[in-house]
Amino acid sequence: MRINGGEVFDLGRSFVNRELFTSGGKFAETSGDDTVIDASGCYVIPGLLDLHFHGCKGEDFSDGKPEGLQAMADFELSSGVTYICPAGMTLAEETLRQVCLTAARHKRESRTGAELVGVNLEGPFLSAAKKGAQNAEFLRDPDADMLARLQDAAEGLVKLVTVAPEQPGAEEFIRAASASGIRVSVGHTTADYDTASRAFSAGARQATHLFNAMPPFNHREPGVVGAAFDNVGVMAELICDGIHIHESVVRAVFRLFGPERVILISDSLRPTGMPDGRYPFGGQEIVLKGRRATMADDPNTLAGSVSTLMDCVRTAASFGVPLADAVRAASFNPASALGLEGRIGALETGMDAAAVLLSKEDLSVRAVIFKGELVS
Repeated sequence: MRINGGEVFDLGRSFVNRELFTSGGKFAETSGDDTVIDASGCYVIPGLLDLHFHGCKGEDFSDGKPEGLQAMADFELSSGVTYICPAGMTLAEETLRQVCLTAARHKRESRTGAELVGVNLEGPFLSAAKKGAQNAEFLRDPDADMLARLQDAAEGLVKLVTVAPEQPGAEEFIRAASASGIRVSVGHTTADYDTASRAFSAGARQATHLFNAMPPFNHREPGVVGAAFDNVGVMAELICDGIHIHESVVRAVFRLFGPERVILISDSLRPTGMPDGRYPFGGQEIVLKGRRATMADDPNTLAGSVSTLMDCVRTAASFGVPLADAVRAASFNPASALGLEGRIGALETGMDAAAVLLSKEDLSVRAVIFKGELVS
């Protein structure tokens, strides 16, 4: 395939005018066939990777249903998200085990849609005081043995886990998880600066949806945000749906952390791509009205977003974040966080041929290329 006429994303140079070739499902120096894609009037960007989302199109990862995960993968691919690492909720261990078993089966069977590259366990090792939309009934102190059991069920697919570092045994948990190859993120926490700093020193390398479900960034009490900034190996997730974070803060985070350390996430829920109404959510119920999803029993508590990751890229760009920085934060950065930067997240020779053509006019998706083939 030869893709010509577009402005191609480049990690070091923003966007450049060049041709892009694919062969055998990889980006290549020359085309492997006679297919030509006209990208005139488009930006050509890497396929995105959402490492923190719960559901879409009426389905939720935590349901543990193969057909639901398949529907999610198909919808994500259609929106330009070519790789997914869906997140489980705070639920009973047996429920999470079924979620992990379903993910492992999905991976083995090499289904269609976006590629499953990992499992994200957002719960249950969180603070009750900052549980947000998580179900308090199933909260647990950090438990490395439980994490190992879930990793066994997932056949090694658990790539990311969130922990509140003030909980008993958290530092030991962080060291054990990190040693096993699972990336630890700090979130849903009341931790102060010192506690969060110890967690990062112990091996945590990420902050779960920065600002949300954690103490505010205060000039005398900088909390998790300040600790994450001071630890240069730590990356920060950001829900950029225009609701969870004010646009000024989005701009500030990109300037404070730099575009290399920000990971855009959707944190999308079951109602994404669905009409307004009430939807089940981790043993609870949420209400979708317009672009806001809130807890049914507490309308003041946001439950997550109903935006796709591509929507978040557009929103970040509309807030004044350079498009190349927003694209990097939704492709190369999450790939790097999961140890996949040598395979996905950029448009370089030898990497997986996953790309999206975006209209220069409104950043709408014109085409999706995955595994070297035009899929939409």
